[in-house]
Amino acid sequence: MYKIRTYNQISCKGLDRFPRETYELASEFNEPDAILLRSHKLHNELLPGSVTAVARAGAGVNNIPVPEYTRRGIVVFNTPGANANAVKELLAAGLLIGSRDIFGGMNYVQSLTEITDSAELAALLEKQKKQFAGSEIAGKTIGIVGLGAIGSMVANMALELGMHVLGYDPAISVEAAWQLSSQVEKMENLQSLLARADFVSLHVPAIEATRHMINTETLKSFKLGAKLLNFAREEIVDTEALIAALEADILSSYITDFPTPELLGRKNVILMPHIGASTGEAEENCAIMAADQLMDYLENGNIKNSVNFPQISMGRNGGYRITFCNDNVPRVLGSVLSLLADRNINVIDMVNKSREDIAYNIIDVEEEPGDELMEAIGEVDGVVAVRKL
Repeated sequence: MYKIRTYNQISCKGLDRFPRETYELASEFNEPDAILLRSHKLHNELLPGSVTAVARAGAGVNNIPVPEYTRRGIVVFNTPGANANAVKELLAAGLLIGSRDIFGGMNYVQSLTEITDSAELAALLEKQKKQFAGSEIAGKTIGIVGLGAIGSMVANMALELGMHVLGYDPAISVEAAWQLSSQVEKMENLQSLLARADFVSLHVPAIEATRHMINTETLKSFKLGAKLLNFAREEIVDTEALIAALEADILSSYITDFPTPELLGRKNVILMPHIGASTGEAEENCAIMAADQLMDYLENGNIKNSVNFPQISMGRNGGYRITFCNDNVPRVLGSVLSLLADRNINVIDMVNKSREDIAYNIIDVEEEPGDELMEAIGEVDGVVAVRKL
């Protein structure tokens, strides 16, 4: 029986994926096999040694101490793309609100409560509506920084809205490239994109390499009067440099889902309360994806959408399965295979993948490995964790 400790309100659509005859789910297990959560912070929590995997029902994993878990052999999953449509639709609203003073116009109308005559109201609005005039987005140029699951959807949507689309992503995956329209103009560097775009939309993960990607220097490359949209992560934009650019009219507006105290009350800033993924559909999709990934790992050792381990899978071809992760150094796999050979255990199939400093292995063998063998594998120099499935 597998035990899953849950945090936060996980959609029932995800929780129902776990067969109750083989899985127990609760928020208070002392020795769970895995953790399923959303935004709960694990940085200051002592994780039991029984935990082999953590799944985040969402894209960001800044609430999880990933490097520490990697050293312990704990696989960390996220759910990229599960909330992509929700973020794309909110960004569409941001584009329109940022182009026309829709919000200001709506507030103005709601303030006219003293008027009771329809004709008088219509005449006043006809006179005053010019102050809320804006511009259409059709024909404008938008630069998409980051062409992953969300960025590629935003790029394709912008094309449908009649915009010219520039795209920049030096690390674009093959899967994302297939999803991207051929009409997107690929840019060789960030500065070239910034110089041409009327709108710049950020869709990169919050990692050390992207921290303050938009800063004093990059802001100098923006087209004068451009609008910046950030529906990715707060840390990508240097708030102090951003405010200076807004005050100098380098940027005409900033539209974001990540409010900070310094931005409150500014007329050229549109703030949303971090609701990019706050739809019922997105929460369901994230929970379902996270649950499926956890089950496949716990039952088969397969890894998909991990932020710290390589993507790897192997179909079950009979026999018994051993998985282990190790430091990505020479001779570890050979030492494990020697242990099997010394015990006359035949290997049916195997696969080995690495990612940066960690390697992961799936080995199917003909006979069930005993406890003594599993202990011996765990004692091989460089092996971090080993499981029998």
